[in-house]
Amino acid sequence: MCPDLIVTAISRILKLVFRPRTAYVATVAVFFWLVAAFYLPGKGFTVFVSFGENTAERYLPELKGMDVYIEPESGGYDAQHYAQIAMRPQIRDPELAAAVDNISYRARRILFSWTAWVLGGGDPERVLHVFAMQNIVYWLALAALLLRWFPADSWGNYLRWVAVLFSYGVWFSVRGALVDGPSLLLIAAGVALAEQGRTCWSAVVLGVSGLAKETNILAGGVLLDFKDRTPAGWGKLAVRSALVLLPLAVWVSYLWSIFGGAGGAGERNFAVPLAGFLEKWGQTLAQWDSARPSPLNYPSLLWMITVTVQFLFIVLRPRWDELWWRVGAAFAVLMVFLGAAVWEGEPGAAGRVLLPMGLAFNVLLPRGRAWLAVLLLGNLTIFGIGRNLNLPGYQSFEVSGSPELRLDTASRQRVEVMFTSGWYPPERSRAEYWRWSNGPTAVAIVNPHASTLVADVQFGLRSRAVRQVTIRSSAENTVIWSGAVTDEVVPVDLRGVRFGPGETVWRFETDVPAEVPGPNDSRAVAFSLRNLVIHLERAGE
Repeated sequence: MCPDLIVTAISRILKLVFRPRTAYVATVAVFFWLVAAFYLPGKGFTVFVSFGENTAERYLPELKGMDVYIEPESGGYDAQHYAQIAMRPQIRDPELAAAVDNISYRARRILFSWTAWVLGGGDPERVLHVFAMQNIVYWLALAALLLRWFPADSWGNYLRWVAVLFSYGVWFSVRGALVDGPSLLLIAAGVALAEQGRTCWSAVVLGVSGLAKETNILAGGVLLDFKDRTPAGWGKLAVRSALVLLPLAVWVSYLWSIFGGAGGAGERNFAVPLAGFLEKWGQTLAQWDSARPSPLNYPSLLWMITVTVQFLFIVLRPRWDELWWRVGAAFAVLMVFLGAAVWEGEPGAAGRVLLPMGLAFNVLLPRGRAWLAVLLLGNLTIFGIGRNLNLPGYQSFEVSGSPELRLDTASRQRVEVMFTSGWYPPERSRAEYWRWSNGPTAVAIVNPHASTLVADVQFGLRSRAVRQVTIRSSAENTVIWSGAVTDEVVPVDLRGVRFGPGETVWRFETDVPAEVPGPNDSRAVAFSLRNLVIHLERAGE
């Protein structure tokens, strides 16, 4: 009897585990696990915004005072401009124009800067963190909405659902805090409303989506119903068309009144039919290296196969009565005219621009094993997102406290920690960050204020061999901590530490030389400084 019960229990467990519904839930859990790795203590998810060191001097003053992740030796990416518009959405502001590259063009895509500003209550720091996290929320909303077309009742639906959510374009939108993923959500919502016969609400949603990205209004084709050719029918069509077109038209007209005709999207964004597409195919094939035959080494190849399959399916199987076909066809036409600027890169911005065509492809593709190969070939970019899973650059310390303590408003300098050459590069896991030393070494805490700062300092010390570590401060050469350090992390909590104006140097002394820990690490290491946090409490005398 017992064996029968065991077999029955195992059978039920396997049926539960290997059900499509379980895979859907597991996929959402994987998404949370992936994005959690990009969280940095004190900096939140600002790594998604892609602030660049090379453009940091131009940033808004309030941004310069924030503890955000800045990519070293980088010019950053698009989201850094939209984030600053969100922090200060006064388009006429000359400081904003100086901070944002091509403000007249960037300001067209104002929608998600506005939503971040509203949800952040107008506070620049809260607004920035809301902006950085918006794509996470919109991804979850898109995942829920897609169940309308891909319900959790078959593995075929699951493949389509996960292929959309983990496509290159959607994932890169999350990774880069861009407008493409949220735009796809609005388009899908507009189509869902149209399918329900709520055409006016559909027009409103699609019209608003144009304020997120101009090409979104192409999805307005779902509302082009020419069956009712009575005067009333034409009138309804005119109203729906106006609802789609007017928000963007009014906003662009307003921007035109401020900036004139400056700020075009760029001549290289468009080209003669298929010129950009064919040029990209030529460049992609030229990259092939027989010594690296795996297609996974070539994200552009995965993308070009994907977009070609999607395009051919839409073009060769016209279905005007299908609303999603109208969306796919509109973006297929857009693809034909895309220029080199949209195709260039690995794999290029086209992977985000043409997301609606990809969703239309997955909705329209017939079910069944006969179409499985087409389904896979039309979704190959899901196998290339690993290139966008690289964890953010490592940090060595966190400074917390009120903004006025972290930043000296006169010099626009922040409280910083400088590591001397006696430290190895920073490392991190999902739970902590650290730096190994190669022996006695030092750090310098830089206070840019004219007055003393009082802070609480927490960190951990760890050594592979038992050793004594003593920390001396350059302030009157005092010993601020001393103790034995072992292979277990030793927590250190210093209260009321005073940092005078300028540099305060902490020298770390040890009685045991550095040693090589083992065959997998050739470095000679002494001890590691872990999870250094300086919480600024107040200004001193």
